[in-house]
Amino acid sequence: MATVTVELRLDEETAARLNNPSQLAAVTELIKLAVRPTGYDDPLIALLEQTSRDAAEAGPTDADIDAELAARKTARAAKQH
Repeated sequence: MATVTVELRLDEETAARLNNPSQLAAVTELIKLAVRPTGYDDPLIALLEQTSRDAAEAGPTDADIDAELAARKTARAAKQH
């Protein structure tokens, strides 16, 4: 893939840190990730992700999980006797 040079307006301290080649490479990769299309651009993926978030919000609470674990322990103990 061909590369091009772009101009970024940064304060002097930030620009000075980019003189370090590894730091510049890391920032370049972050910029690439930030501007590339993502799954959020796909309505189906966005819908599935929203459904997952909604399910997590409506899902069991810690208290629900603790109660379920206690009930299973009780049931298992009853089977052993």
